[in-house]
Formats: sequence, C-alpha cells, structure tokens
Amino acid sequence: MLDIVYYSDSFLRKKAQAVQSFDENLHTLLDEMYVLMIERNGVGLAAPQVRHSLRALVINLPDEEGEQHKENLLEVLNPEIIEHSGKILFNEGCLSVPDYYDDIERSEKVTVSYHDRFGNAHTLDAEGYLAVALQHEIDHLNGILFVDRLPLLKRKRFEKAFKKQQRCSA
Repeated sequence: MLDIVYYSDSFLRKKAQAVQSFDENLHTLLDEMYVLMIERNGVGLAAPQVRHSLRALVINLPDEEGEQHKENLLEVLNPEIIEHSGKILFNEGCLSVPDYYDDIERSEKVTVSYHDRFGNAHTLDAEGYLAVALQHEIDHLNGILFVDRLPLLKRKRFEKAFKKQQRCSA
C-alpha cells in the first residue's frame, strides 16, 4: 500500500522519470494513488509523493457541493505545460506539507499536453482551480514544492515553524 512522502524528505526534490510502460503496473499505481488521495482529502497527488519516480499525477476537483466524483478523475502522464497566461493568487496546501496553506501566484490559464493511462496523447486547456492544480502537481514531478514558490520572508517563516514543529514532536 502507498503512503505519503512528507516535506524535507529528499525524494520530493528529485525530478521524476518519464513513464515508458503504460501497463498493468502503472494502472495499479494510478488506482492506488487515487484511493490514497481521496482518503487523505486531497484534490491532486503526484507519483513522487508516494515514492515513485514517475511523471504521473492524478487530480479530482470537488464539485460545487464539495463532492469528488471518480468520473471527473484526471490521470495525467508525462505532462508538459505548452502554454500559460494570466496570473492568479491561489491558497494552496499539499498532502506532503500537512497543515500548511499559503497564497501562491500561478498562471491563470494553462495548456497541457499529456498521455492517459493507455498511452494516448491529449491536450487540455485549463483555467482557475484546475490550472492551479495541474501546475502544483507538475511542480512535484520537477522536484518543486509549493512552499518553494513563497516569497523569501514567508518561506523563512515557514521553515522556522516547520523546524519548531519537528522539535516539539520529537
């Protein structure tokens, strides 16, 4: 069974490898990532967050009532942002950085090329919440966490609070 890799683990800083085999092992990984993401109340999860160095992610945004429906699940493999425009400030959190949320500036609109679980190529135009979620998860594939995008002073405060929390829980 999969488990989440948490902030400060060096695995989260590695650039993930391209998916080469769109096989049953990949399908099982994607299925398990989806289950774990839903169990942990997440909206997105990238393979490096479960200690798999693959350019794979899942996203399932909630509807207006806050419900997540599996038919809205996006499985995104080997994604590349091919276009971006606009700016949006969005309050983000991360399953790998529990209990911390902050405003991050992202592109308001993105176009992403990717493959599905069967290796079929797709292009997706996204804006708002979906665009932010895609950028956040693609960052994970490149070894970047949302806290890395904080302005310097906020980042220093985060790191200080994180170290204090680590000492208190030790």
